Amino acid sequence: MAEKIAFVGVGRMGANMARRAKDQGFEIVAVYDVHRETATALAAELGAAAPATLPEVTQLAEIVVTVVTDDEAMDNIFGSVGCGSDSLLASASGVAVAEGTLFINCATVSPGTHVLVESRAEEAGAQSLEACMASSITQAREGSLYLMCGGKPEAFERAQAILAALGGTVKYIGAAGQAAKLKALVNMVMNINTAGLAEGLGLADALGLDLATVREVFSQTGANSRVLATDGEDMQNRDHSCFFSSAHAAKDSGIALQLGREVGRTLPLAEATKAQYDKMVFEGLGALDKSGVAELTFKGRHTAD
Repeated sequence: MAEKIAFVGVGRMGANMARRAKDQGFEIVAVYDVHRETATALAAELGAAAPATLPEVTQLAEIVVTVVTDDEAMDNIFGSVGCGSDSLLASASGVAVAEGTLFINCATVSPGTHVLVESRAEEAGAQSLEACMASSITQAREGSLYLMCGGKPEAFERAQAILAALGGTVKYIGAAGQAAKLKALVNMVMNINTAGLAEGLGLADALGLDLATVREVFSQTGANSRVLATDGEDMQNRDHSCFFSSAHAAKDSGIALQLGREVGRTLPLAEATKAQYDKMVFEGLGALDKSGVAELTFKGRHTAD
């Protein structure tokens, strides 16, 4: 019998993952979000509960999928057992509620956070698995996410059914933190490629070249990239509807830079790219899609000092 599933963090990614799981026949028993109206609306759509507290979510479900924003959010929802505040692992009175639960954590956060969450989960008698996503909203709804997983092999084995429903590719990378390291590198290179493409198109525009022709030539030469296919037309049209925000791009580039510092490596391209995305956040453009970095290059602005 399929295990009961809950989702914590039901923004555009988490909500569409929950819809996909429901479509695939999984019993979605609860959804939770810090924006309570978001959770209650999705709960009504899926026929699930919308608990007011995190321990209630854990008590209802056997598998909890989390899709939150950053390290701080992960730390908040996985407060250690007996920490004195509500978390997925314990109630405010310190009562452990997570024994036997599997947590599948899909956020892009620091590898050390995934290691910490696994240790806290094990302390509570639960399992934890990172399932880092290298995909976007459309893939979440279609069940074609690219998922990189890290954690104990037994947790990965237990998660197979729900992972197969959500992901087109599910790859086991290694112990806790290993998948998060690889995901940080994926996003670092993606962000560098995005900023590079924006600079190329911005310069082409300033030179008076036809951007449709430029994109076609890029696609057939060494300038080609996956980012050209996904973001090139949006950059040309200055359409930056958000699928992956520039604020998240800044955060993720920062994770990669920190990993570099930990092993004594300098990453000048990643540093320059983060400066571009930090400038977007500073200028109030952080909610634009990552393709919005073109707004800096098309307008001839320089990176922050």
